[in-house]
Amino acid sequence: MLDYLVKLDKELFAYLNGHHSGFFDIIMKFCSGKSEWIPLYVLILVWVIYKFRWKSVLIVVSIALLILLSDQIAVQVKLAVERLRPCKEPDIRLWVHMVDDHCGGRYGFVSNHAANSFAMAVFTSLLFKNRYYTWFIILWASVVSYSRIYLGVHYPGDILGGVLLGVLLAVAVYRIFCYAEKIFYKGNSKSEKT
Repeated sequence: MLDYLVKLDKELFAYLNGHHSGFFDIIMKFCSGKSEWIPLYVLILVWVIYKFRWKSVLIVVSIALLILLSDQIAVQVKLAVERLRPCKEPDIRLWVHMVDDHCGGRYGFVSNHAANSFAMAVFTSLLFKNRYYTWFIILWASVVSYSRIYLGVHYPGDILGGVLLGVLLAVAVYRIFCYAEKIFYKGNSKSEKT
């Protein structure tokens, strides 16, 4: 069964990575960047401060904890599983479409990009409870995650593993946040801007 899933994962990767163009090379490289998304993070932070006022300190601490956990657990899973990235796989690396020579580390399961972006997306969606924001941020996390397949540095299975890790951690940290909020916040909801 595992061999079948690995074969299916490689076939899906070949299909997805095989559809590319010069225009989408630029778009996907941008989507996969880290500093490119700083304006989005700043906007989210501004919305957190505006909406939650003093609770924003607890929220920022929760998000920092979430991203730290997501990133470091993803690294540990990579080291434990030791699944080569497509661009490092001797059998296929010659035909993998890569936009540049940057392949990343040796191992790819699970994707840090997918784990971190979905952790952020799910946590903030639970926090804001806004349908339009949720659609936007899940789409953003999906595009960031897909860009990793497009760029040849992750298999679809790496992405799915990262998504699952990010979602589980987001829900767990959100529950911890809600518990901490009850402890530190004594129910004076009228002082909070909603």
